[in-house]
Amino acid sequence: MITHISSSKLKIIRRRLSLIYGIDEADVLLERLYRMVGRYGVGMQPNQTGISLSSKDVVLITYADMVKADEVGQSSLSSLRDFCTARLKGAVSTIHILPFYPWTSDDGFSVVDYREVSTDYGTWEDISKLGEDFDLMFDLVLNHCSAKSPWFKEYVSGVEPGLNYIMEGDPEKDFSMVVRPRSTPLLTPYQTRKGERHVWTTFSADQVDLDWTSPDLLFEFLDIILYYVSIGCRILRLDAVAFLWKKIGTNCLHLPETHQIIKLVRNFLEIVAPEVVILTETNVPHEENISYFGKGDEAHAVYQFSLPPLLLHGLLRGTSVPLTNWANNLTSPPKGCHFLNFTASHDGVGVRPLEGILPRDEILGLADEVREKGGFVSMRSLEDGTESPYELNSTYYSALSDLDNEQLGVARFLCSQAVALAMKGIPAVYFHSLCGTPNDLEGYKKTKRNRTVNRRKWQQSELETLLDQKETLPSQIFQWYLRTLRVRAGCPAFHPEAHQEIINLGASVFALRRDTVDGGLTVFCLFNFTSGEITVKEMKEINDVFPLGKARELISGGEIEWAGPKKSGGILTLRPYQAIWLSSS
Repeated sequence: MITHISSSKLKIIRRRLSLIYGIDEADVLLERLYRMVGRYGVGMQPNQTGISLSSKDVVLITYADMVKADEVGQSSLSSLRDFCTARLKGAVSTIHILPFYPWTSDDGFSVVDYREVSTDYGTWEDISKLGEDFDLMFDLVLNHCSAKSPWFKEYVSGVEPGLNYIMEGDPEKDFSMVVRPRSTPLLTPYQTRKGERHVWTTFSADQVDLDWTSPDLLFEFLDIILYYVSIGCRILRLDAVAFLWKKIGTNCLHLPETHQIIKLVRNFLEIVAPEVVILTETNVPHEENISYFGKGDEAHAVYQFSLPPLLLHGLLRGTSVPLTNWANNLTSPPKGCHFLNFTASHDGVGVRPLEGILPRDEILGLADEVREKGGFVSMRSLEDGTESPYELNSTYYSALSDLDNEQLGVARFLCSQAVALAMKGIPAVYFHSLCGTPNDLEGYKKTKRNRTVNRRKWQQSELETLLDQKETLPSQIFQWYLRTLRVRAGCPAFHPEAHQEIINLGASVFALRRDTVDGGLTVFCLFNFTSGEITVKEMKEINDVFPLGKARELISGGEIEWAGPKKSGGILTLRPYQAIWLSSS
């Protein structure tokens, strides 16, 4: 057990326990927490330095079996490690392995056992070996577990501790205010030892909601966190955390107790593993999303959920105006907090974050275009009984494709990726973006689940062959990604805390400036959002940094000149969907 916990930290934790479970329980629970610290050896290391980030921090989002092994007996986690070690070292720093625990549905997010690795994927040893070359991100699925889990079986049988872990709901109560992410029933009846009981099922009947009013459940998860940290978890992703606490008569979303639980987990990690980053997953409108920063005392990072749909809209409509306006009005996160910038993930492109930014008809137009390109649209239920788009289900590559001009679609896709990599924060890249994977319609036909279209599983030999053939589009996209990520890693202007300024260069161009903290290096990032060649004429700010009218261009590795003996007019010309990063050194 750690014996050097400061009294101030214990006071903070006691206050959080009081706010969640009542003042009468606080002292007992604090003692319980104090005694569990140090399990699995976590927190016993004397030289804990806290969170340290740099321009090298890039997250790869992948399933454990995204690269399936060819050899009989080789685990998919082992083949994933072989692929990442051989091809991605120096390009990505952290691998987010989507839920690799035993599961029954939702491609892993219906967890059976949080402390085991699914035998379909491999072993904890495979996870540890992957952690020798990369930092690791684990999911903590807090809102629900599988209806086939031991906890739910205990609940059905009336046996502790599971008896106290499952959230019941009275169907006679009024649930009209509850915000729903799905159109499936909120309550599902189950036969238990005590007769029929209705259980909260926010996401599906197989995903039974957990009852966080039970302190035992809190300590169950604190123990799980300690175990994950002992394995090598550096980023802890709190899945669907916004729905955690339920209270009839509210919307059951972002309740104060939910925020207090996250803050408590943060305080706990500050004691045992201050190097671990907490990332919250809350696919909701922007202002709600950033509430999880708290006052710099809650999540260290939140997903930049508005970025993927805004980028998609801007590039498909040929205008940077909505993205520029939104980015220009972004409030900087509190000190020590960061956005996780991404375009694609294992889920689709959420459109709820567009609420209040784009009119409804524009959102519906995006949905229609995704459908035209072979994608799907998932809906959610509204209070009035109608449905509204919740998520666009497509690979980001397919959503940005051009049905008449393949190369133009590729340029548009790469432009989107360059934007996400340039913006202030920590970039995250979905595995399928690395090689421009199109929609997996064959996979969808097998499962009939919308999200499958964006979750193709590659056979290792097939993928390796494809990437080794330099003339293929997947190979070209992959090589572009490797070059760009490695250049970015070596440029301190892309440090997560480096300064960012959005520059308005008109409706056709999205532009931003990144400066190192000490001001020693400046990078101008310009992106043509149109299918035509354009000229950038508002050059004063750029020329102030580059008085000779030329600069090193990081993405291509060459030099761009727009003034001087070889050029005239002093203007930059950008090809259709061209992305450039102009560096002052």
